[in-house]
Amino acid sequence: MTTSIAASVTPLPWEDTPTPNTGASAKGERTNVLAIAGGTASGKSTLAEALALRRPHAVALIHLDDFYVPTHDPRRGVRTLNAAGAETLDWNHPGSIDEDAAAAAIGAAAASGEHRILVVEGLFALALPKIAVHATWSVYVDAPDDIRLARKMLRKIETQGKDPVISLRNYLLSGRERHAEHVEPSRDRADLVLDGTMPTGDLLTAVDALVGPRLAASRDLKRA
Repeated sequence: MTTSIAASVTPLPWEDTPTPNTGASAKGERTNVLAIAGGTASGKSTLAEALALRRPHAVALIHLDDFYVPTHDPRRGVRTLNAAGAETLDWNHPGSIDEDAAAAAIGAAAASGEHRILVVEGLFALALPKIAVHATWSVYVDAPDDIRLARKMLRKIETQGKDPVISLRNYLLSGRERHAEHVEPSRDRADLVLDGTMPTGDLLTAVDALVGPRLAASRDLKRA
């Protein structure tokens, strides 16, 4: 279970004093990138959004879910047969992400220097080479398969109002295998592995400990 995180005005150890009105980093300074990966419903989106909510002027957020190829374009992405026997985009395969478009968006946001940190979150944030290469730090949010599946089904029922039967069948048909093949291996590439069942506040504290020293050192170097 996660906890809600309210916006705070207390300076964090890694933060520079924001530029008036914008909170932007010094002009010309490249934004540091924090890549957050993990399985479906592991808690990665919750963590990323909490980071952005707590420091909206210092943290920018990119969701890789926004870069799936169009579902109606049969020439792009990876196709699969779902549990109902219909051909559909394979949402659990990294080949269904427009990697070039995502990398271009990340590169542009990082080059702008408008924020202290750019958070990039998604299933394949550490699995796609053109995405992972931008990462200053990498985090993998881990959670047991049964908890992730239960969270996903609750979301389908409570938030989306959908019958979870097809989702469960799709999970047994390919979702579980895709996670093991494409998502879970990126756990070994992460600088930090977090327990997605922990309260969000504890996860934020762990991220602060990861990113803080480097950003603080960078800040002190500029002021020297």
